[in-house]
Amino acid sequence: MSQTIEGAKDFMPINGTDYLEFYVSNAKQAAHYYKSAFGFKSLAYKGLETGSKELESYVVVQDKIRLVLTSPLKSGTEVGKHIDTHGDGVKVTALWVDDATYAYNEAIKRGATHYMKPVTEKDEHGEVVRSGIYSYGEVVHIFVERKNYNGAFLPGFVVWETANYNPEPVGLKYVDHMVGNVALGQMNHWVKFYEEVMGFTQIMSFDDKDISTEFTALMSKVMSSGNGRIKFPINEPAPGLKKSQVDEYLEFYEGEGVQHIAVATNDIVKTVTELRDRGVEFLRVPDSYYDVLTERVGKIDEDIEALRPLGILVDRDDEGYLLQIFTKTVQARPTMFFEIIQRKGATSFGKGNFKALFEALEREQELRGTL
Repeated sequence: MSQTIEGAKDFMPINGTDYLEFYVSNAKQAAHYYKSAFGFKSLAYKGLETGSKELESYVVVQDKIRLVLTSPLKSGTEVGKHIDTHGDGVKVTALWVDDATYAYNEAIKRGATHYMKPVTEKDEHGEVVRSGIYSYGEVVHIFVERKNYNGAFLPGFVVWETANYNPEPVGLKYVDHMVGNVALGQMNHWVKFYEEVMGFTQIMSFDDKDISTEFTALMSKVMSSGNGRIKFPINEPAPGLKKSQVDEYLEFYEGEGVQHIAVATNDIVKTVTELRDRGVEFLRVPDSYYDVLTERVGKIDEDIEALRPLGILVDRDDEGYLLQIFTKTVQARPTMFFEIIQRKGATSFGKGNFKALFEALEREQELRGTL
């Protein structure tokens, strides 16, 4: 989805999300999970057979979404230390740009912290230029310039084919947005970072009155690139009677990081049905949510009785409406999860569902004994 965001400087045009790299304890099993449960297909591999002695990576793909799942092959690696501290989670948000050297130089000039100087990587399929900067916590943004490359993924990787096992996709299309959790008092710092370092602009803001229940609350601001292709909501906890989902995340992730990844579909009923049938678990709202849905959001194309058993939520803004649902966490620690979203004109993030969603999250927290 591309749009021009008023106020964004956009000195660093970003074409889209290139890939997301997760540091995980077992990349081979994680790849199997994302193929089996989420409908991704095998794309590329790097490991001992390709000359990589410390790390092994499997790359899976579905439409425009590429996930890189990376594990250490021995103790004492930086990847291993990251997993030991944070558990499985997102390390890299790679952004597709026309000029990775320019993007890096501009970001550094505007105050970014260096992660990776521009480097040209080559193989028989051409060359890729990559560079990188730090964001919140230990998350990094890597700029990827691939206009002179026609390989499957990146130099250093080989094509990974699994002829006998490629489950059908479930209809996931692209990364709609990615949400970060930061410590109390840090949200505005990172808003300023995205404005000044990357030329983003704030398009929405939610305070603890918008996002709260009887017990917990948080605050959030949404940052967007100028063309609207990259959106990064940033959450921080707000004082409440009990420990919020952001507090729980920060405690178990042991720092700031990516809370959830929202992936788009054109048919959320079909996609969620497929995911559920493959074992993906979702947060549930009370059945009464659907009894008043029509009076809250008006007429929608979908049959509410098809949404009810799946637990799909609906919200409307001035441009249209959206349908969304959230998975339970997808690793051992109660940290990262996925959102499945279908936009029917709406450009917002489901503000009308925040209370119901938070209450569902609190029920999970209560089961874990962390509320």
